[in-house]
Amino acid sequence: MNIPFLSLQEVNARYADELKVAAGRVIDSGWYVLGEELRSFEREFADYIGVRHALGVGNGLDALALILRGYKELGAIVDGDEVIVPGNTFIASFLAVTENRLVPVPVEPDPVSFNIDPACVEAAIGPRTRAIMAVHLYGQVANMPALAALARKHNLLLIEDAAQAHGAMRDGRKAGAFGNAAAFSFFPGKNLGALGDGGAVVTDDEALAERVAALRNYGSDVKYHHLFQGLNSRLDEIQAAMLRVKLRYLDEDIAWRRRVALRYREGIHHPHITLPSVAQEEEHAWHLFVVRCAHRDALQQHLHACGIQSQVHYPVPPHRQPAYASLRNAHLPVTERLHNEVLSLPMAPTLCADAVDRVVEACQAFECPA
Repeated sequence: MNIPFLSLQEVNARYADELKVAAGRVIDSGWYVLGEELRSFEREFADYIGVRHALGVGNGLDALALILRGYKELGAIVDGDEVIVPGNTFIASFLAVTENRLVPVPVEPDPVSFNIDPACVEAAIGPRTRAIMAVHLYGQVANMPALAALARKHNLLLIEDAAQAHGAMRDGRKAGAFGNAAAFSFFPGKNLGALGDGGAVVTDDEALAERVAALRNYGSDVKYHHLFQGLNSRLDEIQAAMLRVKLRYLDEDIAWRRRVALRYREGIHHPHITLPSVAQEEEHAWHLFVVRCAHRDALQQHLHACGIQSQVHYPVPPHRQPAYASLRNAHLPVTERLHNEVLSLPMAPTLCADAVDRVVEACQAFECPA
C-alpha cells in the first residue's frame, strides 16, 4: 500500500457528516456572500488567534496583499518603500509586496530553524524600509520577540505571513497575534483548510480592519458607496461554514501532527538526513515535516520506490524565479542551499503509526549515491 504525502479525502472524511450539514445550512439560508456564516467564523477565528479582528478574504495571497494595501491607504507606506522578506519562502510573500508597488528586500534565514534571521533583517534595514514580513515556515513561529524589538526600534510595521502556521505558538501566543497584522491561507492542504480557496487577515488594528473590510468588497463601506479602488476578495459563506466545522478540530489535528513528528524525530538517525530543529515541541504546528539531505533527489527517488510520496517545498527560491529577474543578483547562499536540499515527508492528522514507521524505515534504509 502506498503512503500519500497528504490525503485530503481522508482528512475531510472524518467530519464529512458535519460538513454536509453546514453546507446544507448555507444552501437553505439563501444567503451566500458576506453573511452570518462568515461573521461567525470571523469571530471564532479571531478568538482562537487571540486578536480583535479577523476578516475573511479570497485566499492567502490576497490577505497579505490587502494588509499592505490597507497600510498604504492609511499612509503608513507609499509606492517604492521597502519590505524586508525572507528569501526562503513561497513566492506569494514576494507577490504581495510587488503587487502593491513596493520593493521586496530578501534576507537569509536562520539555517537551523529555516525562518527569517533577525540579525540579517537588522543589517538590511535602510532609509526606505517600512515593514518586516515574517513567514512562519512549515508551522514554526519565527523569532517574533527579536523581530518585534527591531520593528519598535526602527518604527517599522511587523507583518506575519502565517499561511503555514494555524495553531502554532511561541511563548504561549498564537501565530498571528504578534505583529500589526497577519495573513492566513485556508488552501485545502493547510492545517486549517477549506474545501476550496480562502484566506483571512487578522489584526488588533481597528483602522486597518476597517480598510481591509472595505477593500475586499470593491472598496465599499455600504452598498454602491465606494471609498477606495478596491477588489473582489471575499471568503464565501460555504467556505466559512466548512471552516467553522474544521476549526473545532484544529488543536486535535495539530496534536496528532506533533505525535507524527516526534515519531519521525525519534526514529530517523541517518547520517545524511538532517532533521528539523524545534525550539519548543509543544508549540510547533507541523504543517510540514521538512528534512535536509545533500542527496535530496536520490532520497526522494528512494522513497518513491518504497511507495512513499514526498514533496519539495520549494525547489526554486523566489529571487531565482523568472518573475523576479530583477533580484537575480541577490546574494542568498543559505537560502539557495536549503532549496537544493529540503524534502517534505508525509504529514497529516490521518497518518497512522504503521505508515509513519514505514517512512522511518525507508529513510533509515537510504543508501547515498557514491
